[in-house]
This record gives sequence, C-alpha cells and structure tokens, in this order.
Amino acid sequence: MAFETDVSELAKVVKAAEQHWWAAARSEEVTNDKPFNVNIGDMPVVLWRDNDGMARAMEDRCPHRRAPLSLGCIRSEGWIQCGYHGWSFDGEDGRLKEIPNMKDKQKYPPVYRGNAFKVEESGGFIRICNSKNAVIPAPMGETMPMAGSVDVALDHVHFVNALFDDPSLIFHIKGVYFTPYLMSELIEENGRLTMERSCQWKTPHWPAPFSPEFPITLRITTDPVTGECDILLRDDDFNELLYATLAPVPAARGVTQVRWRAKIGANRPGIMAKLMGIGKSFAVLPHIDGAALRVLKPTASIHAEELRANIVAREQAEAISDGSEKVAA
Repeated sequence: MAFETDVSELAKVVKAAEQHWWAAARSEEVTNDKPFNVNIGDMPVVLWRDNDGMARAMEDRCPHRRAPLSLGCIRSEGWIQCGYHGWSFDGEDGRLKEIPNMKDKQKYPPVYRGNAFKVEESGGFIRICNSKNAVIPAPMGETMPMAGSVDVALDHVHFVNALFDDPSLIFHIKGVYFTPYLMSELIEENGRLTMERSCQWKTPHWPAPFSPEFPITLRITTDPVTGECDILLRDDDFNELLYATLAPVPAARGVTQVRWRAKIGANRPGIMAKLMGIGKSFAVLPHIDGAALRVLKPTASIHAEELRANIVAREQAEAISDGSEKVAA
C-alpha cells in the first residue's frame, strides 16, 4: 500500500509540473560542446546551448525513431543532431531543420517536430517548463558561488518531507547542529511552505551536555509543487550567516536530482560563524542514511500534503477564473 501511495504522489507532482518551472540544471553544466541529459519525472530531457549561447531544452527522444537526442551532437548552427539518422532540430521550437541527403528547401511535416520546452536562465540555474502558456518567472538575483549536483536514491516527496523533518539527512552546514525543536511549524506564507527550526553550534556544553540556548535558526521556504527551497541560516541578531537554494527534481526510478547553490554571509560575528568560511561550508549529501530515515517520525511534514493540495487547488481555481474573465471580455 505504501508503494502505491508513493507512486500516486509522484504522479501528482509530475502532472503539476506542466505548469511549473523546474531547475533542471546549473548554468555551468550546459554547454555547446555536448548535449546534457536530465529527467523530469519519467520524461527524459536534453539540454544544450545554441550558437548564441542560449540554453535550449527538448524531450530527449528523436521524433523519427525515438533515439535519445543526448547521444547525438550540437551542430555549428546551434541545432541538435540525432546520432541515429542525423536529423537536426532547432531547440527554440523543436522544428526539424535538416535530414541528410535531402534538399535544403525541403518542407518537413509538423509530425516530425520535437517537443521543445520553454527555458529561463538566471541565478546560475536553468529552469524549464513543458507548458507553452507558462509565464516566465521573475529572474533570480546573483549567482551564488558554491554549487553542486547530486542524484539521491529517494523519491521527490520523501526527499522534501525529510528536509522538513530532519535537514541533517539532506544537507550539511559546517559547525551547525539542527535541533528537533521548531520555532515555527510548517505553514503557508505567500503561496509557499515556510518553517523555522532552532539550531545550535556544535561546541561542547559545560557543565551539562545539553544547552537550552538556541543562538541560530534555520528558515526554509519551499515551493509547494517543485520543492525548490530557499534556506537561510541566521543568528539571534538576524545576521544572515548562510543562504542557499536547493532545487530537487523528480527523476526516473524514484531518484531525486538535486541542484544547489549557496553563499556565506559577509557579516558573521562570533568564532563559530567565522569558521564557516573555512573549507566546505555547505553541501547536499549524496546519500541518505536509511537507518535514520526509517525511524524518523513525521513532525514538520505532517501537514505538508494538505498544505500542498490547498495551495495547488487555489492556484488552479484562480487560473480558471482568470481564463473565464478573459473569455467574457
């Protein structure tokens, strides 16, 4: 029964993905030298840059014989060429541009058009959306210097819930202990899921092994569908010690692909905060501790599914209402 629930929940996320933007890659992962393959759910996607440096994305299946386009190459025109029969496609709209041994002026039937995704690039992330009517999201700010990508053997829903319940299973912040105590339960705030956790520095506590003081807090703000989240670590004077963005994407066979970027704050008073700038300050863990996950009790995530459903239902109702008003006008 649990397996059926997992598959159903993943299917809901993937279905909702058609109207949402997914951070499929970091900017530096996509070049004009070689196609780059990722997944959005069970949908294989190929990304590359054209000869103008624009990021392009298409379904990673050639419309001719369904061969992976990512096994092909990028032509000097900026098109992607299938490695099977050499068909070439324009990434802007998926149009078939050329078939070997056929005339250059040949008109090709639209049935051979590839499935091109809308693409937006900012803040060091390349986001894609499979909806032709999707509104381009507001661009992100700076590109944070620390970055990485990992494939985690845990499905998207459980990955995000584990992030809510015990972030130490998901990522590491140098010198920080994530306590089980919440300053704020998981709530909806401006269409996102928001929570705040009390934290401590990993230092010896004397004379008692425990301390009731929580000098730092971890604030997590999450998109209800994609799970993309902004992470803010700050002290009790509201100095921003570390900021990170995590972008988990559901992939095939229950894997979650995670892209992340992070930076440390400029003003970090205190010895432990200053030490964060030495060595690896932040990293998403490539492996989940299965033993710890198995016994982890749902805490912050206990209302996550209900909150997600309410937000998505409201967004869909608003979209229908907006559409009806446009038709009436």
